[in-house]
Amino acid sequence: MTASLSLTGRQAATLHAHLFPGDGREAAAIALCGRRAGSRHRLLVHTLILIPHDACEPRTATTVAWPTDLIVPRLMEADRRGWSVVKFHSHPGGYNAFSDQDDASDSLLFPAIAGWIDDDVPHASVVMLPDGALFGRLVDADGLFEPLETIAVVGERLKIWRHDEVTGAGCLPASAPFAKRHAQAFGERTTRALGHLSAAVIGCSGTGSIVIEQLVRLGVRRLVIVDPDVVKDHNLNRILNTTAADAATRRLKVDVLHARIVEVGLGTEVLPLARNLFDAEAVRAVADCDLVFGCVDSAEGRFLINRIAAFYLMPYFDVGVALDADDSGTITQVCGYLHYVQPDLSSLVSRGAVSMEDVRAEGERRRNPEHYAVLRRAGYINNVDEDRPAVISVNTVFSGLIVNEMLARLHDFRDEPGDAYATVGFSLSQMMLYPEPETGRPCPIFSRHAGRGDTALLLDLPELSSRTAEC
Repeated sequence: MTASLSLTGRQAATLHAHLFPGDGREAAAIALCGRRAGSRHRLLVHTLILIPHDACEPRTATTVAWPTDLIVPRLMEADRRGWSVVKFHSHPGGYNAFSDQDDASDSLLFPAIAGWIDDDVPHASVVMLPDGALFGRLVDADGLFEPLETIAVVGERLKIWRHDEVTGAGCLPASAPFAKRHAQAFGERTTRALGHLSAAVIGCSGTGSIVIEQLVRLGVRRLVIVDPDVVKDHNLNRILNTTAADAATRRLKVDVLHARIVEVGLGTEVLPLARNLFDAEAVRAVADCDLVFGCVDSAEGRFLINRIAAFYLMPYFDVGVALDADDSGTITQVCGYLHYVQPDLSSLVSRGAVSMEDVRAEGERRRNPEHYAVLRRAGYINNVDEDRPAVISVNTVFSGLIVNEMLARLHDFRDEPGDAYATVGFSLSQMMLYPEPETGRPCPIFSRHAGRGDTALLLDLPELSSRTAEC
């Protein structure tokens, strides 16, 4: 089984403080994890249980043990929810491999855990090093080991720890020839990370097509592109790689972009989905990715992307553009907003970028347009039919900024901490940037779902769900 693990920046910081209390001795913790059972199985940390230091005996520089009775109530919870269990412990000396003592301990612990949890779900053992690096392995019911391919920390920084890089196992491949200059700018490690990333792009029009082009040229390994619409004449002023012939034949946007990516020939795999995101197959495909870009105008679409990112511990990069003009064609404002959203902190809703009133209105229009029209005429619902002008030069600016935001989270090239730039407004009319910091306050709507992963009702939304989904 190919598998990975994801946790949030807050969780990683809590783990590091507990596992390295400053006394040079090992410490331990347990996590209960949701999962994404897709093409690459992902374990998603939902709940951390810190094993008290004074309950561990022995606890030395190279060993830690504790009474398993301490975690029995949590194992019962994991069994009830069908969740996976991950053991974390530290190597204060920086030893970047599992020790013989670790092997013996895991070979005893995990068969016992498998005995407690009836569902056939994967469990894992993970080591944290003093610098915060993580490596781990799956441990099955027979005590057999298999490395976790990657461990991702989705926080102020996006840290992706590959097993072979942390442990020194295997031979690290060189960057592809076309990516050599990326490596000159960002280093081999970041360039390799891009070459392993999978990204979902929701919306393939004015900003989405430009984001997709950049990700391909950066060498991102795999893209999932989602958009139900066809190319029309009024799209040709801003969607890259579309032609008048595409508009005449009403060719699907995702098909046009897919064909172009294949033609470019840089090796990026593409899954084109000509679907609305309110579709179970589309949600599951997005949840298979490492990160997601939101390039949609609708409040309902942005709400759903934020929900997916929370459930599946994905970093969410959102871009929106507003170009306002009066009836005479005079431009009154050219501006846009960028958002970087962490799964268990503030959201587009708590930041005020998405209103729940608009989410409900757009949902009613999508599900029942006739009833929506009645409610709108009666004044019970806002008009969400907005058709603003769009220009490729403006879209290109903001699409470049959101991709650079992703690179900054991977490589940390800014002078200030990333949390100073949770939201960035940019007015081209005034040539001013308006950054807003991460509040650090979890969104009450989304944060409680962080790490739940697959659920019986997909995302707890009945219209997306089938009873065949995992619980």
